[in-house]
Amino acid sequence: MESMSTQYQSSAQSNTDETTRLEPGQAAPDFTLPSDEGKDVSLADFKGQRVILYFYPAAMTPACTAQACDFRDNLARLTAMGYAVLGVSKDSIEKLQQFRERDHLTFPLLSDTDLRVHKAYGAYGVKKIFGVPHTGVLRSTVVISEDGTIELARYNVRAKGHVESLIRALTA
Repeated sequence: MESMSTQYQSSAQSNTDETTRLEPGQAAPDFTLPSDEGKDVSLADFKGQRVILYFYPAAMTPACTAQACDFRDNLARLTAMGYAVLGVSKDSIEKLQQFRERDHLTFPLLSDTDLRVHKAYGAYGVKKIFGVPHTGVLRSTVVISEDGTIELARYNVRAKGHVESLIRALTA
C-alpha cells in the first residue's frame, strides 16, 4: 500500500455529471486516505465495526463546523451504539489539523484532495445552489455495516439536525 495515497474500488461511474448514489446492501468502496493525525486510514481498519462516513464541503465554514461539532457532541452516543465516525473533505491535512484543534474534534478527519473517494461514494456531483446547478461536494452520510456493506446512505443532507435524524434512523 502506498503511503498517503488514495485508493478505492467502486462500480460507481465518476466521470459523468450524474452521481451514482450508493444503496443499502451494496459493498462499500474500499479506500485509504491520509488523516489529520498524520497517518493513513483505511476502511479495512474498521473491519468488523460499523462506520459512519460523512462528507462535508469545507472545514471551518459555518455549516460544516456546526455539523462536525454535532458529531463531536454525540460521539459518545454513537460509539455506545457501536459506530466509529470519520469525516471526509477535500481539504488539506494542514487545514484539517487546524479544524480539529480549533473545534476540539475527537474523531478522524480524512483528506480526499483529488475527490476520488467522494466520487466513489456518490458525494460529489451536480447540486443546485439557489436554483443554479453547480458541481461540488454533496453533504452526505454513509453508514457502513460490520460486513462492509452499505447500511444507510443519505445525500444532500442539511448540516443542522442531521446527527439527531441519523441517530433516530439508526435506532428505528
